Amino acid sequence: MSDGSVGAVGSLPRNNALGFGLLIAALVVALDQASKFWALSSLAPGEAVSLTPFFNLVLVFNPGAAFSFLADHAGWQRWFFAAIALLISGWIVWQLRALREKTWFAIGLALIMGGALGNLIDRLWLGMVVDFIDVHVAGWHWPAFNVADSAVCAGAALYVLCQPRSGDPKES
Repeated sequence: MSDGSVGAVGSLPRNNALGFGLLIAALVVALDQASKFWALSSLAPGEAVSLTPFFNLVLVFNPGAAFSFLADHAGWQRWFFAAIALLISGWIVWQLRALREKTWFAIGLALIMGGALGNLIDRLWLGMVVDFIDVHVAGWHWPAFNVADSAVCAGAALYVLCQPRSGDPKES
């Protein structure tokens, strides 16, 4: 039992990056869905509520991906992006199973998976993603986004910054 895969009590893993990652992903999904529920019940579509000189809340629906990519290809993009979210989530579970320890790399993977699944729920439920965060400067608005999008971006940054030097994710 020196490989670190089994703890002293029964068959529980000692360093369970998969369980850790799934917990983080579930927390992201819960926060994302709760925030979208709030936005749907508190904001009218297109309504902008100014909170600071650079931050608004605005309810918009995005049938596409980032920056409304493929938004005007009605129908098939919903299932295309749903399939991508499921494939990425499956790949992340496979990656997390290979990790020996809970690391920043694992957190990055989990944030990506949680964000992908949060937006997947919207696609399956509504056929599009609910966005409500509007950041702007000097009249220039960043495309509206949500908690899931933020998790994917933060997770991608961690994924890149914490890449294992040896190329083996087990060593991260």
